[in-house]
Amino acid sequence: MLRAVSALLLWAALVGLSILGVCGALGAERVARKRRPWASHGRLAPWTYPVRRPVGWALGVVANSRFVCAVTEPVPVPPMRSDITDVIYVNYVVPAASLGPYVPEGLELQRLGDGGKWAMFTFLTYRHGHFGFEILGPLRRLLGSPVQSNWRIYVRDPRTKIEGIYFVTNAISATVPSLCARLTAEAMPMHVWKRARLSRDHAGKVTLALDPGVGSAPDAEAELTPCAAAPLEGPWRECFDSYRDFVSYCVPQDRAMSTQPWVPRVTRQEIQLGIAIEDCEPLTGGVSSRAARAIVGDAKPLSFRVASVRFRFAEEAYDPLPPTAPAAARSDANVPARPRAAS
Repeated sequence: MLRAVSALLLWAALVGLSILGVCGALGAERVARKRRPWASHGRLAPWTYPVRRPVGWALGVVANSRFVCAVTEPVPVPPMRSDITDVIYVNYVVPAASLGPYVPEGLELQRLGDGGKWAMFTFLTYRHGHFGFEILGPLRRLLGSPVQSNWRIYVRDPRTKIEGIYFVTNAISATVPSLCARLTAEAMPMHVWKRARLSRDHAGKVTLALDPGVGSAPDAEAELTPCAAAPLEGPWRECFDSYRDFVSYCVPQDRAMSTQPWVPRVTRQEIQLGIAIEDCEPLTGGVSSRAARAIVGDAKPLSFRVASVRFRFAEEAYDPLPPTAPAAARSDANVPARPRAAS
């Protein structure tokens, strides 16, 4: 009898502790969500699995949890490598004011053209080559090679003058890397597709199909073929003196930047690409994307391909952010225009 009572008390204590733990986690989640409210873009935008399944709902709970993010964020991310192939850049020049709402607090938009009238938006898609931790060495060959797409604007820290890109969104064709990136990397608002196809035939034709299903990843379809670099027209000509100047601006963007006002800090994810301008092959063809149209409207893209890239994620670094950023730093207002590059 005494043994039965003792066992009952033990189980009651375990259940009680479990309930207290759940209540504590829910309370922490509620507090964290007040500090990190939902956003329409970036890492605080809702994450939705691409297929309606119970497992998708469970994964969404984890991916959208501010409490889980707060626990995993301090975990250092070691250097990573990937032998990337077929990097397809799709670029738009749009009125700078249309990209203002996507600029995170504490950063400013890189403006282009006379008077800073324009700014650039890019989504680039590529296939990883055994993406994983650098320390694995040859064992990295055992890892997968998913398709990834990064949707970005070009930003600057007004205090340090450091320039980089900010990911409005990005996505990958594998669930585990999506969750790992979203929960540990400040600048990576990673989503996941239902299906993703990136292929290139013997004639050089590129086919791109990014299907989010019912999920939160961006969509895109494109069929692109190699072509000669055409003279720039319209707003492109207002921003750059030549096609080479345009590519020279777009390609050397070796850091992703984001801000965390609740810390407060600017996070820089430093990467190494080493892309030569001569390696950029102009492409022509149709591009269709509801996600892109919502950002750039009817702007016409310029596209190009880079055959291969030795990608290396070097480190995640931080710069202090004033608790209350000046008004000029919270938006793209009054940002000096980037001068036209010399041809």
